Amino acid sequence: MRSEDVVKLFTRLREAMPAPTTELEHESPFQLLIAVMLSAQATDVSVNKATRPLFAKYKGPADLKRLGVKRLKGYIRTIGLYNTKAENVIRTCAILLEQYDGEVPQDREALEALPGVGRKTANVVLNTAFGEPTIAVDTHIFRVSNRTGLAPGKDVRIVEDGLLAVVPDEFKKDAHHWLILHGRYTCKARSPECERCIIQELCAFGGKREQLSRTL
Repeated sequence: MRSEDVVKLFTRLREAMPAPTTELEHESPFQLLIAVMLSAQATDVSVNKATRPLFAKYKGPADLKRLGVKRLKGYIRTIGLYNTKAENVIRTCAILLEQYDGEVPQDREALEALPGVGRKTANVVLNTAFGEPTIAVDTHIFRVSNRTGLAPGKDVRIVEDGLLAVVPDEFKKDAHHWLILHGRYTCKARSPECERCIIQELCAFGGKREQLSRTL
């Protein structure tokens, strides 16, 4: 995609969504970290449904550590892989208390050293909790980046590096949220809604569909 089209793409997304953010409900960096850990192979809706009663009673790592693995499972058993996730959450709470005074570290290496935290989770926390211009590539962003031609790649790291290279600095902080929301609600996997897409003519996929419709 041409650099001028990249600017147009993000300008339109910004105009449509001036203040984008994660749909995972949280009140602190810690709660965001836990919610993102739970969201692997699960929907934000299912995670929010589980964490609302959980976070209402257990606010920080000390609270959750006291809750323990067995009782935590009772709160999150509707989420996929809940057994492993419960163990990782409690171990993470212990590490935060022992090594970081109960605070979430603002450091990629430290975050990725926590049980159950990979690069994508670290990127989300660094971006949403601490305002860093990171871009976490999930299935939605991977699809949008390849489908539009914005930052094509065969794996998520290639796409992430491509996005960091082509997205202008003024858009980087919110790029993750714009792309994930666009992928979730417009550029859907099975039935992309190109007819109402605000970036259709800039998109390699949408542009082809538009040209095809004109010939029919």
